[in-house]
Amino acid sequence: MKRIRHDGVVVVGAGLAGLTAALAAAPAKVLLLTGAPLNQGCSSAWAQGGMAAALSADDTPALHAADTVAAGAGLVDPVMARLLAEEGPAAVRALADLGAPFDRTADGDFAQSLEAAHSRARVARVKGDQAGRAIMEAVTAAVLAAPHVEVRAGAALRGLLQDVQGAVRGVLAEQDGRMVQILARAVVLATGGIGGLYAVTTTPAELTGDGLGLAALAGAAVADPEFVQFHPTAIDVARDPAPLATEALRGEGAVLVDAAGERFMGRYHPDAELAPRDVVARAIHAEREAGRGAFLDARDAIGDHFPDEFPAVFAACLAGGIDPRRQLIPVAPACHYHMGGIVTDADGRTSLPGLFAAGECASTGVHGANRLASNSLLEAAVFGARAGAAAREAEGLCEPPLALVTGPQLPKPALQVLRQAMSRDAGVIRDAAGLTRLLQLIEELEAKHGQAPALVAARLVAACALARGESRGGHFRADATGAAEPARTFVTLADLQPALKFAAE
Repeated sequence: MKRIRHDGVVVVGAGLAGLTAALAAAPAKVLLLTGAPLNQGCSSAWAQGGMAAALSADDTPALHAADTVAAGAGLVDPVMARLLAEEGPAAVRALADLGAPFDRTADGDFAQSLEAAHSRARVARVKGDQAGRAIMEAVTAAVLAAPHVEVRAGAALRGLLQDVQGAVRGVLAEQDGRMVQILARAVVLATGGIGGLYAVTTTPAELTGDGLGLAALAGAAVADPEFVQFHPTAIDVARDPAPLATEALRGEGAVLVDAAGERFMGRYHPDAELAPRDVVARAIHAEREAGRGAFLDARDAIGDHFPDEFPAVFAACLAGGIDPRRQLIPVAPACHYHMGGIVTDADGRTSLPGLFAAGECASTGVHGANRLASNSLLEAAVFGARAGAAAREAEGLCEPPLALVTGPQLPKPALQVLRQAMSRDAGVIRDAAGLTRLLQLIEELEAKHGQAPALVAARLVAACALARGESRGGHFRADATGAAEPARTFVTLADLQPALKFAAE
């Protein structure tokens, strides 16, 4: 097998976290690996709402941090939330300096939207629902122009290289059907979330938790994998992945109604359509299960302004045969974001020397049990930059012997079986019987196909969801007997083996 030495940093993933890390690692040489072409296969480019930051005169980082902590249902690390909120405004301005065309007021300030669980209008946006794509285009241009960054598109992560002490010293990548081992001073995983493990998701199908799974196989500590956020308003037009109707629509006054045209959110929460996402997702799930249906009515709030103010939503609706200016938009909850991930400190360091992580595959502690709306792009920018800066300071390359941590790729038919089971048994509403059934399926798939990273990621979600018998944030147990004292989950893959054995019996 071919082996190369890269005297610098390897960044895996080209979403906002990966690109930001690559830029921040200068002047160290960066080899950026991405399985998909730039601006494809990453959730960042699909993000609609924007970036939350205290940019207005009536807002402060302290208020933003407090809202972040409140949304996280007792599990947010307040130190990390404060860091995110304090560094947020500078991160947004830095992206604007790179060319991200944020909407502006007549005075030249950032135009900001109100989204659920925010006490202020603080979401910097681009043309209503174009933030992710516009930001990514600006950052991608900066990366392509950076002399210290080499981009290798079509290079998929297949494994991690470890020395005898367990430190990560490089990666195994596949490109054009050929495997290559790349030794490096540091590896930054920015491989995204786990949405592709679910049958109904708003994220690219490629995101099946491979980075998370490989890190866990290597022995890395993982936090809060049971907490999966389901966006309430995926557009229900039988597409995979499901297009998204951004929360900003509700911030602008769109309302949720049943098939009879009656609003229902007031029965579930006093903040109605602007309740936290987990509450809205469960309400929509309940209305659909009861046969009443769920629809987003933006006819009065947006109406004829749809093409200009929310072009992505408008295009998705038209492609599904719906004119949102005149018709209701059918909606359903969909897997949208993974709050859990590889444990990191404020600078992206994981529990394994030489391995860093940033973005959705990481767990910094800022999201707790339920991510605050539009904190995801902000976290990617803030902590991606921190991870890149820390990784450039890593010292030395390791010579062989090195151990290879890898796993087989799960065949597509098996992945589809897993996706259906994840949506059914580890979805918006969970119980012990369903989670046990899911773990048994994962065992069966592993026995047949091997310990694929996607199965490892699914196992982490299912086993920790079974272990958490309470309902909290995005994790809702129909069979919960009460709330426990707030406590985060910290596990390694080895910790889960007894739970899996018990579940299989």
